Parts: sequence; C-alpha cells; structure tokens
Amino acid sequence: CCLTLVILDLRGGDGPLNSVKSFISNIFGGLESGAAAVFSPITGATEWWSTLHSQSSQIRALNAENDQLRTDLRALENDKARADALDALLGVASVGQYRFIPAEVIAVGPAQDFAWAVTIDAGERDGIEQDMTVINGQGLVGRVAKTTNDTATVVLVVDVTSAVGGGVACTEEIGIVSGTGQQDLMDFEMLDPLADVRVGDALVTFGSKGGRPYAPGLPIGEVVEVKGTAGQLTRVAKIRPYVDFSTLSIVGVVTKPPREDPRDSVLPKVTKLPTTAPAPVPLAPPADAGETAKPSDKPSDGPSGKATDAPVEEAATRAPSAAPERETVATPAPSESP
Repeated sequence: CCLTLVILDLRGGDGPLNSVKSFISNIFGGLESGAAAVFSPITGATEWWSTLHSQSSQIRALNAENDQLRTDLRALENDKARADALDALLGVASVGQYRFIPAEVIAVGPAQDFAWAVTIDAGERDGIEQDMTVINGQGLVGRVAKTTNDTATVVLVVDVTSAVGGGVACTEEIGIVSGTGQQDLMDFEMLDPLADVRVGDALVTFGSKGGRPYAPGLPIGEVVEVKGTAGQLTRVAKIRPYVDFSTLSIVGVVTKPPREDPRDSVLPKVTKLPTTAPAPVPLAPPADAGETAKPSDKPSDGPSGKATDAPVEEAATRAPSAAPERETVATPAPSESP
C-alpha cells in the first residue's frame, strides 16, 4: 500500500492524491506560519542580544571619541587665544621698547584692600618686584601690589584705589585717570580747566619716575564723554579702557621701561576721516566781453603741486577749504603743498 502511494505521488500531475496533498499543505502551512510567529522572538533572542551588545559598544566608543574631539577642540581654541594674546603683547613691547616677563592670570578676585585684583603665575624667583607695571596686548592692565616666590598680586587700573597720570595723545593735555570700580569705565580729571578734550581722544600713561609704578606711553583708554565746559573749576571725562578685563589671560610685567618716552607710538594708527565736508570754492566772475584777464607774473601752484595758469583775480577770490576735524589718535598730519 505504501509503495503504491509513493509511486502514484512520484508520477505527479492531477492524480488522486493531489487534492489530499493540497488540503494537508494548507493546514500545516498555517500551523507553520503561526508557530514561526510565536517562536521567532525566542529563537532570535541570541542574535538580537549579540546585535544589541555590539551596537551599545559602538555607541560608547563613538561617544568617547566625540568627547575627546570636543576636549581637543577646546584645547586648540585656548592655545590659539593664548598665542594671539602673546603675539599682541610682543607687538606692544616691540613698538614701545619695553622689557617684560610674560605671565598668565591664574586667579581673579579681591585681595587685601583691593576689589579688582588678579594673581599671576610669576613671582620673585622670576624677577618680579613690587610696583612694576603690568600690560597686555591691548594696553595698561595695572601694577604689582604684592609678590611671593612663585606668584604676584596685580591691582587693576579700574580699582577705586588706582590713580594713573595720563595724557591726551593728540594734545598732550595731562590729568589723573582713576578707577571707578567698573571694568569698562574710568574717570579722567583734567589739570587744566581750559584743556581741549573731545570724545574719541586716546589717553596714554604719562609715566612715573624710574618707570614705577607706571611706565610711560602705554595706552589707557578712549574718551567717551566729557562733563563740564571749558573754564569750569573741575572737568571730568569718562574713559573706556582699551583692556578687556573680563578676558585677561596672558600679561607682561615690565621690568625695564624704554629709555625714551614712546608717547603715542604704541597706539594703533587709525585716522578718523573728517565728518564735515569742505566749503565750496566760489567761482570767479566772468570777464567782460572786451577785456582779457591778465595772467599772473608767476604761475601759482595748484593743490597737486603743479604750476597752473589761473588768473590773479580768480586766485584772489578763492576761499580756503574748511579745516579737517582733529584726529582721534595722534598720527602725522599730511603736509600741505606750498
């Protein structure tokens, strides 16, 4: 019987067993699909756990690598900022011929009787002494108030106890620059009540005897407001310091001031363009029909320095151009043509 069924099944086609096979296949096919849906999570648990463990390890490795890259980026940015600060400090020292010892700010906070003070990582072993001038790439920072073997305390110029002799770069008017306890504002009290001080004027240190506590020629700040009129008993100007005291990092302690006062040579050479337009030049009246203008015996020089044949009457009627506004910082004025 079994042999007969096998032979009939192997023959294929639409035999008598084909319908029975189809019926049985449909029943067992459904049972197989249901069993696969029920038992596939159990049979695939090992593969799922292996994949999850591998992905978790990869995620941890990527997170660690990302953290390391962030740390390296921050270190690179800090190194770049330190390099830029040191480069600016070297520029100031080279122009003003200051000898200095570089240091880094390691602590910020009040010290002793001073509200605005910082601590630097250089002290007596490095040659730092009391009342030495402290600068950075932007200008005057303060003075050394106290030293130890390895550190020094620096009083910032914005401290209320600080007073610096300063002068206007373009007019050489002198006065006292004192701190207000604010990091972005100082007072400049002029000694001469008739001094010509304007908004935008730059101030530099007047200098102390022997360069202590303040070396000469260091940029202090810029005038932002002038209170009082010329002739009043007391005139005070508000100064915005050049140094950003909230971002102090690399500083230099001046060990030897320059032999000669650098005056305003350390200031950036920025010229302010005149805000007022020159007055128009009136034209000479036309000559009469029957007359011819006589040329001058000696040709006059034009604005460009070349000789011109302008009539004497026209040259006499020309009005001089309006004088340009005074520059904000001391720069050599262009020489006029004869």
